[in-house]
Amino acid sequence: MPELPEVETIVNRLRADLTGRTILSADLLWERTLATPTPALFRKNIIEQSISTVKRRGKYIILPLSVDTLLIHLRMSGDILIREDDVPIHKHDRLILHLSDKHYLAFSNMRKFGRVWLTPNPDDILGKLGPEPLDDDFTTELLYERLQRHKRQIKSLLLDQSFIAGMGNIYTDEALHLAGLHPLAKSDLIKRKQAEILWRSIRSVLEEGIRRNGTSIDWIYRGGDFQNYLHVYGRADEPCLNCGSPIQRITVGQRGTHFCPQCQKIA
Repeated sequence: MPELPEVETIVNRLRADLTGRTILSADLLWERTLATPTPALFRKNIIEQSISTVKRRGKYIILPLSVDTLLIHLRMSGDILIREDDVPIHKHDRLILHLSDKHYLAFSNMRKFGRVWLTPNPDDILGKLGPEPLDDDFTTELLYERLQRHKRQIKSLLLDQSFIAGMGNIYTDEALHLAGLHPLAKSDLIKRKQAEILWRSIRSVLEEGIRRNGTSIDWIYRGGDFQNYLHVYGRADEPCLNCGSPIQRITVGQRGTHFCPQCQKIA
């Protein structure tokens, strides 16, 4: 699943392509792609709305329109492509938005998990999300206070989008390794100094991921090269780049988790 750096990379690419364009019509090729409203109301309401910009919140792509807001979540295999009108529609395209300059936006979604919302109140969907980890108001003190409110394994908590928005399996494993925290460590036992190190680690791996246009590890997302700089994720049984100990893989909350047992000892 694309995580914050991958979604940010996609948003930065789309912003120049979509800002100022008008949506002329919509073809909903797989109706379950649409979470809200009904297909008929979607087709009716989106016509002639212009796209003011493209933004991101957590893993959501946000297109503020002249009246409503279009939200897109890529989930496991989604992608957004801008094509010229004479380019054929692909078999995995689930939603087509015809644009005002002889182009169309295609929401490609092979596994059909991705979803789209057209809503006048985006907070109805986005309001459940936790703080943005790269925003100025996401401070070390805020992270520490939020950690103390829970008694959960830190890996699972960081993946909870209501706790912090945008983190996924790759960048959580990398941030925990950089912070020297075991993925099974209990959040309420993390000390203030450890929370400060974790805060710096989260921001560091996300910023580096964005700088390298995300992580390309399979067919789902291509274009980044952060996969060449991973310290633990996907490196089970390979030597830790810090100490040489074999990287271990365990399952935490049904998610494959990579860590170094020497650098990330559990208390």
